[in-house]
Amino acid sequence: MTVRSDQTTGDALAASRGLAQVADELGYRRYWVAEHHNMPAVASTNPPVIIAMLAAATSRIRVGSGGVMLPNHAPLVVPEQFALLEAAYPGRIDLGIGRAPGTDPLTRYVLRGSSAESADEAVTRFPDYVDDIRTLMSTEGVELQIGPRRQPLRATPAARSVAEMWLLGSSDYSARLAAEKGLPYVFAHHFSGEGTGAALELYRSTYRPSREHPEPRTFLTVNAVVAETEEEARRRALPNVQQMIALRTGAPLHPQRLVEDAEAVEMTPDQRALGRAMQGRWIVGSPVQARARLAELAATYAVDEVMVHPVAGAGLGTDARTSPAREETLRLLAA
Repeated sequence: MTVRSDQTTGDALAASRGLAQVADELGYRRYWVAEHHNMPAVASTNPPVIIAMLAAATSRIRVGSGGVMLPNHAPLVVPEQFALLEAAYPGRIDLGIGRAPGTDPLTRYVLRGSSAESADEAVTRFPDYVDDIRTLMSTEGVELQIGPRRQPLRATPAARSVAEMWLLGSSDYSARLAAEKGLPYVFAHHFSGEGTGAALELYRSTYRPSREHPEPRTFLTVNAVVAETEEEARRRALPNVQQMIALRTGAPLHPQRLVEDAEAVEMTPDQRALGRAMQGRWIVGSPVQARARLAELAATYAVDEVMVHPVAGAGLGTDARTSPAREETLRLLAA
């Protein structure tokens, strides 16, 4: 959930709610929010809270996390949150989980309330946490033996359905783990656009069927900016391009610029080259170009779905509580 230079956190929430409602109306299948902390351009610090808001504002679309970063949380907290969300919006909640902290080391330390070593141990124990969450979210719950006493443990007292669980990754680690656990897998193609085919092939070739998922299920994510012309789409992509360049090069981060402000920035030749390379792996163009590129991605990687991350920037004078260029990306793709 991006925060622009003209927005407060409340504005960004309102814009995301509007975008989710557009996706719902147009027939898109899912709307996910990420977990990031202490970042000036990202307001999605707490996915379960945002998911509750978005699910309440929509009627059909599945809403979920892309993802909850398990090293930041005690294992029981996550199933409790998503069991409640599933109870409130049955059949509409996705739990996507990842093992990256999604923040800097200092913020991770504060999040965990413990030493950095404990946080690193949480990353190491990620496969165990996946099993814990899967078991605790089940309608049956578990029973624990503590000395001579046995005690039931459930994420919620009387569950009738379970949020759908996905493993997220941008390397072969999560692909291997998802295959081993018999879980659906999402590749973060929008991160770098590299290694996608190898990770998906590894997942499919080593997949172990589970009771819930007898066959492998995959999708990938891709950044997209669609406008009536390719030239306008590239203009609207510029604020996010500059944000990603800063992230990749360790430059100071800031709220996302408006399109006109981004155009006024003098970029170095190296920055322009990096920006062109990034856009080459995104979907940026007219509706005809974008739909053809989406179909090509789906066919190339044989995925069940492609999740679009609309990253179009806003222009001067835009209502701060809206993201019209992002909404237009969704409308033009769906037309």
